[in-house]
Amino acid sequence: MNKILSVIFLFFISGCGIYSFSGVNLDGAETVYFKYFDNAAPVVNPNLTIVLYDEMYTRFVSQTALNFVQRDADITFEGSITSYDVKPIDIKAGETASYNRLTITIKVTYKNFKNPKYNFENKSFSYYADYESSKSIADVEAELIEIITKKIIDDIFNASVVNW
Repeated sequence: MNKILSVIFLFFISGCGIYSFSGVNLDGAETVYFKYFDNAAPVVNPNLTIVLYDEMYTRFVSQTALNFVQRDADITFEGSITSYDVKPIDIKAGETASYNRLTITIKVTYKNFKNPKYNFENKSFSYYADYESSKSIADVEAELIEIITKKIIDDIFNASVVNW
């Protein structure tokens, strides 16, 4: 019985040619291009654009069969950083904040020229990370940006090629 179930399982997973074990659906796309995200936030972190670009490149090229190209790509991404905001949270007695929150928001346009039904335009993706108010943003900024961009890129990945 176990052998029959194993054969049936292998048959089903081999028959789903456009899906992978990671759930990626490329719809026949082979190439990808990302533009650097314009930084239109009122507060600008000069490294954020590069960090986002590098994280996108790493995620899409290493976890899919897509090849990066400079033009005529099957899939393209472009967008802008719309918010880079630090606010106090968890206000305690005496109106002192225990934590601050860094929130980053970006808008993304995704085009899949092989299957346009999954395209989206100016879709917002946002995430935040908290840090103790006793620390300066300068002391924790690089670490927080890494955490936040990984989460935002996860969400973009899922919304575009995983189709969640």
